Parts: sequence; structure tokens; C-alpha cells
Amino acid sequence: MKMNIILKRELSSYFATPVAYVFILIFLMLSGVFTFYIGNFYERMQADLIPFFSFHPWLYLFLIPAISMRIWSEERNSGTLELLLTLPISKEQIVLGKFMAAWIFSGLALLLTFPLWISVNYLGDPDNGVILASYIGSWLMAGGFLAIGSCMSALTRSQVVAFVLCGFVSLLFVMAGFPMVLDVFRGWVPLIILDMITSLSFLTHFNSITKGVLSLKDFLYFLSIIVAWLYATSIVIESKKS
Repeated sequence: MKMNIILKRELSSYFATPVAYVFILIFLMLSGVFTFYIGNFYERMQADLIPFFSFHPWLYLFLIPAISMRIWSEERNSGTLELLLTLPISKEQIVLGKFMAAWIFSGLALLLTFPLWISVNYLGDPDNGVILASYIGSWLMAGGFLAIGSCMSALTRSQVVAFVLCGFVSLLFVMAGFPMVLDVFRGWVPLIILDMITSLSFLTHFNSITKGVLSLKDFLYFLSIIVAWLYATSIVIESKKS
């Protein structure tokens, strides 16, 4: 499949520089700090990974834009975007290949946190079904962040601007379900609108999954976010080409 060529090219490019290793190292270090220190892992006296997963949306707000900012901005800066689009492969396959490479890379970083899972099983008897569901939910959420980042990266030549835009838009999707946000609308908009705003929040669906319930609704939510933002990326790329 032609998309695999793009996927392999992009995935190998992550490890061609020290950036990938630095990202993984920072992610693993912060995961440990948030879990054992800020998350009060030992003080809670419970063998689970709730402190670990509860900080993932906030970790992703800073770390995922660092991955996605280069997806398209780097192509435009180096002048290879036009060449890439002339290859005998559809624009949609290029967009998907680039996204999948970034998603696999973020999944690898997440997979390398497995010592935490081993640790809680050594210390106690956790619900491994809940932990597995939380890992899947975290990866799905990372995909949502990356799809947004892909679109933001396509909008600008500057990786810094792409980083900021991705962080800002992602923050809106994270904060959508917060009481402080809902209070702004409560009282003057119908309840159905409030429910719609809440349903747009990454946290609403991720928290549902971390309870051990990997429902079709939550899966379809993250999948629809990914599809919608990748479609938007294709539109932006097409507009830049013309």
C-alpha cells in the first residue's frame, strides 16, 4: 500500500534526530513525577494507575503539539511539500500516512510506561482490565490531539505557531466539559446545548474510559474527531497547493 511508504518515511524521520529520544525521555520522566509525587501514589495506599492517567490530558497539551508541529510545517519550510504532492499517491493517503506515523510514535512512548503497570501489580492487585482500557483511551485521545495538530501544522510554515495553535485548540477541547466553562452558558442556553458542549470534551470521554468502560460512544467520539480534523487537514493542504 502506497500509504505505508509515507508512514515508514515519517516514522524513520522521527528517529533520525535526537528529538524523538528527548521527547520519549521527557514523557517517561514526567509520567513518573506526576504518578508518584504530584499524584500522591504512595499516600493513597491503592495499587492502581489513576494518578498516572489523570494527568495524561495535561501532558498531551504540551507534548503532542511538539510532535505534530513539524508534520506539515517542515515540508513547507524545506520546499518538499510540492514535490510530495506530485507523487503518484493521493493527498488523503499522504495525510493519513503522516498522521499514522505520529500516532504510532506516541503509542510507542505510551507503551514504554509499562514498568508502571508492572509496579502496581507487584505492589497490589489492581484491576488490569481498567488499566488496559485506560491505555487504549489514552492512545485514542493522543490521536485526537495529533489530528488537531496536523491541521494546525498545515496552516502555517512556522513550527512555533503550529505548536501554539495546536495547544490552544486542544485546550478548548479539554476544557469544554469543565464546570467553569459550562457556568458561562448555564442559565441562558438550553440544557441540550450544555450537553453538546460537555460531549465535545476530551476529558468527558477519557474519564469514562478510565473507569473501565470502553463504550462504542467514546470510541466513535475520538474516531470522529480524528477523521474530522484529518479531513480539515486535506482541505488546508489543497488550498495551499492552489
